[in-house]
Amino acid sequence: MTNLLFPDGFIWGAATSAYQIEGAVHADGRGASIWDRFSHTPGKTRDGHTGDVACDHYYRYLEDVALMAKLGLKAYRFSVAWPRILPHGRGAVNQPGLDFYKRLVEALLAHDITPYATLYHWDLPVALQDAGGWPQRDTAAAFAEYAGVVAEALGDRVRHWITINEPWCISFLSHQLGEHAPGMQDWPAALAASHHALLAHGMGMQAIRAAAPGAEVGIALNFTAAVPASNTPADREAARHFDGHYNRWFLDAVAGHGYPADIVADYSAAGYLPDNMAFVQPGDLALIAAPNDFFAFNYYTREVVAAGSQPWNYQVVRPTTPRTEMGWEIYPEGLYKILLRLHSHYAMPRIIISENGASYLDPLSADGHVHDHGRIAYMRQHLVACHRAISAGVPLTGFFYWSLLDNFEWAFGYHQRFGLIHVDYATQQRYPKDSFLWYRELIAGNGLAGG
Repeated sequence: MTNLLFPDGFIWGAATSAYQIEGAVHADGRGASIWDRFSHTPGKTRDGHTGDVACDHYYRYLEDVALMAKLGLKAYRFSVAWPRILPHGRGAVNQPGLDFYKRLVEALLAHDITPYATLYHWDLPVALQDAGGWPQRDTAAAFAEYAGVVAEALGDRVRHWITINEPWCISFLSHQLGEHAPGMQDWPAALAASHHALLAHGMGMQAIRAAAPGAEVGIALNFTAAVPASNTPADREAARHFDGHYNRWFLDAVAGHGYPADIVADYSAAGYLPDNMAFVQPGDLALIAAPNDFFAFNYYTREVVAAGSQPWNYQVVRPTTPRTEMGWEIYPEGLYKILLRLHSHYAMPRIIISENGASYLDPLSADGHVHDHGRIAYMRQHLVACHRAISAGVPLTGFFYWSLLDNFEWAFGYHQRFGLIHVDYATQQRYPKDSFLWYRELIAGNGLAGG
C-alpha cells in the first residue's frame, strides 16, 4: 500500500479550551463564568464534577507546551477565558489574565508552534449572564469589546483567530435543550442567542482586524451529517429540517445567504418565533457574512433522522454500528461529504478542521502506557476521508485533533477521555498515549503510512 501524503505546509495541530483544562478558577483576578456556576449547581454535571482544577494547565502550561513540541505539532488551538481578561465581561482589564496568555503564546512560538486563539469557547462571564446573556444583543457588543482588548494585547504574536466556537451549542444546546450552561429550555431565547452569537462573530472580526492588522480570522461551526432513516418522504423531510436546524442555520448566514427560509418557516409554524425574528436588525446579516480569512469546522459523527409528528419533532435513530465511548457513531464518510459540500455548494476558499476526535476509556497500563487502538483507528479513518477530499479539490489546509489532553468534558465531567495525553487527575501526571506516538509519526511524515 502506498503512503497518503498531504500537501506541503499542511497544518497539523491539536486543540483544547480554557475551562476544560486551565483550572485556577480563582487565580490572579479571574472572574466567574457561567460554567463555574453551572458545574457547581447540583445535578448539572455527572458526579458534580467541575473545572475548578481540571488539568491544572494554568500552572503547568510549560510542561504541556513541551509535550506539544515532543508531539511535533505545527499549531495549537487554545481558547482565551473571557473572565480572565474582563472579569465582569466589560470594563476594567485584568492584566494578570492577559499576561498568562502572553506567556503561553511566547512558549509556543519558542517551539515553532503556531498559535490559533479562540476567543469564545462557552465561558461567558456571569455578570453578562445576569444581564441577560446571549439572548440579549448587548452581549455581542460586549464580545467585540473583549475581542479588541485581546487582539490588541496579543496581535503582534498571534496571527490566527477564531471568534466563536460552535454557536449551535451556545444557543440550542444551552438555551433550548438546557444541557450546557446556562441550562435554559426556551426556544425564543435559543433563537435570539443563535443570532447574537453570529453577530458577535461579525462584530468580533471587525474588532480583531482593527486592533491587529494582518490578522486572519474565522469562525468554528460544528457540523453533523444528517441522514434520513429511510427513503420515505416523511423521513427525508425530517432530515431536511435537522440539517437546516443544526447546519444550515449558521452556515448559510455566515456564507451570505441569510437564514434559510425553510427553517424560518418551520420555526414560525412551531411557534418558536413569536416576534417574527425582531432580533435581526438592519445591517446584521451583512456584518455576519463579512468574508472570513479561513473557515473552521468541527466534526465527530452523523445523525440518522426519522420523522416525528412535525418536521421539528424529528427523532434521532441510533444504528447498531461501531461507536465511541460518547455513544457517537463512527462515520468518516460524513466528514468527506461535508468537506465536498463546503467546497461545491459554499465555495469556501480555505478550510481547516478545528476539531475531530474520539473518546475512549483505555486505562493506563502497568507499563505506563495507554494502548488506545480505537482512537488510532478513528483518526486514521477520518484522515483518509480528509485525503480523499483534498484529492477531489477541497482546499483543506489543516487538521486539529480534539483534544491534546484528557480534560473536563462539560456535563460528562471527567468520565470521557478524548486526549492524546492521559491525565491522572489525582496527581496531574501526564502520560502520552499510543495515539500520541502514532500522530507524531504522521506529522513527521506529513501523511499516513500504508494509507
